[in-house]
Amino acid sequence: MARMTQDTAADSSSEPDRVEGAPTLREAAVLAGGGEAPTARHLVSIDDISLQEMHALFRLADRFAAEPRAFAGTCPGFISASLFYEPSTRTRLSFESAMLRLGGGVLTAAEMTSSSVVKGESLADTIRVVGGGYADVIVLRHPSEGAARLAARYSPVPVINAGDGSLEHPTQTLCDLYNLHVERGKIEGLDVVLAGDLKYSRTVHSFAYALARFGANIVCVPQAGLELPDYVVERLHEDFQVEPMRADARRLGNLASNSDAVYLTPQKPHQLSLFTDARGWEVQSVDAVYMTRPQTERHSGAELSETTYLRLEKRAMAAESLRDAVVMHPLPRRDEISDEVDADPRSIYFKQAARGVPIRMAILAWLLGRVPLESAGEPSESVESYGVPVGPNPCPNPSCISRTETRHAEPRFRILDRDPLRVACAYCTRELSHAVIGCSRSRIFHAPQAGTIRLILPEHLVFFGNEEAAVEAGFRPAVGLTGH
Repeated sequence: MARMTQDTAADSSSEPDRVEGAPTLREAAVLAGGGEAPTARHLVSIDDISLQEMHALFRLADRFAAEPRAFAGTCPGFISASLFYEPSTRTRLSFESAMLRLGGGVLTAAEMTSSSVVKGESLADTIRVVGGGYADVIVLRHPSEGAARLAARYSPVPVINAGDGSLEHPTQTLCDLYNLHVERGKIEGLDVVLAGDLKYSRTVHSFAYALARFGANIVCVPQAGLELPDYVVERLHEDFQVEPMRADARRLGNLASNSDAVYLTPQKPHQLSLFTDARGWEVQSVDAVYMTRPQTERHSGAELSETTYLRLEKRAMAAESLRDAVVMHPLPRRDEISDEVDADPRSIYFKQAARGVPIRMAILAWLLGRVPLESAGEPSESVESYGVPVGPNPCPNPSCISRTETRHAEPRFRILDRDPLRVACAYCTRELSHAVIGCSRSRIFHAPQAGTIRLILPEHLVFFGNEEAAVEAGFRPAVGLTGH
């Protein structure tokens, strides 16, 4: 449990009001002072939280939203540190507002270029310092993919991922899901349109994974050239049995007039396998439209086609299929939603931003151990990762923290499948390609399809792009390996 600084000598009757079920300040102090502190629970990916926990967080957020000023006794004496290596308005301010409403304090490093980073301090060292005594929870935003995962390895206190490169933004996803919970009363089985920059939007990637887990259906309406990345589609298919296919989105009207829509559904694999209409699965109606701006901070704009960026206008909202659809946007927006749409009662993006406070109050109170989640179920199991023992960094992603961080971010991988062997970077989740695979103990390398690879312990696996690289590293080929 995080440290308590509140005086515990006072009578319990003088303690401030607290959330029902939370430990008293005295109980928390006793727990904090006795025995070894438990390992911190982090929120790095939307995968780190179970569906039951999400539902429990939504119920808790409902309570906070009903009376946001009534819970100042929940986290007194606790401090949240905002470490933002990238600009932010809503995420940072909503987290700080949430902590203040819970009665805690905040430390803000909103412009890390004025910190010791310019002196060469690594992210790992910064995290160890801030989590070692300055704060009880760290909210981190960083431009490198996998930065939050690295931070969690070194932090003694909970780390909350507030966005890492184009990888994920789990608390924005929880905010988006919470809005569907409020507006639609459920998430399961909904049809949600994801429109705009689907390639670089980390909010879209996290949201797509979560929607698939809930059994919602996704209609992708991308800006030309900014389609959902292959690795996201592959993961949706492999982990959540999502079936992608062409969509007939004519009923969406002007919104999809210049886009090749794709329908992603975990609900209808049997029907889709029998579906042969060349126009694609017809989109009848949708429950929500999730617009995104072009993420030009992650690309130069050269990838944008010469066509005008997707724009949601009043006439588009007149489409019959959008009659009951709410309009969402993670903000900030540019021109992708016309100002005239603001007055439409279906537009909830400003409500969506406001609801970021109660859901983040729930996240903070939970991770700090101040409020247990009712009927939350078991947390998601963590996936073990392994260091790369020798050889070059196998991660192909130039934006991965293992490539941008000069120290403390040694390459690591996790196993996706053993037969045949498939592995991914433990930080940015990109699948690693390899021409040959070596064993660091025997110093022998094998073809990827060799059955003997299954006998190599994970911590001894070494990945090489070609045989020449393996030989240069001092490895010799297995008997009978092609080319030798």
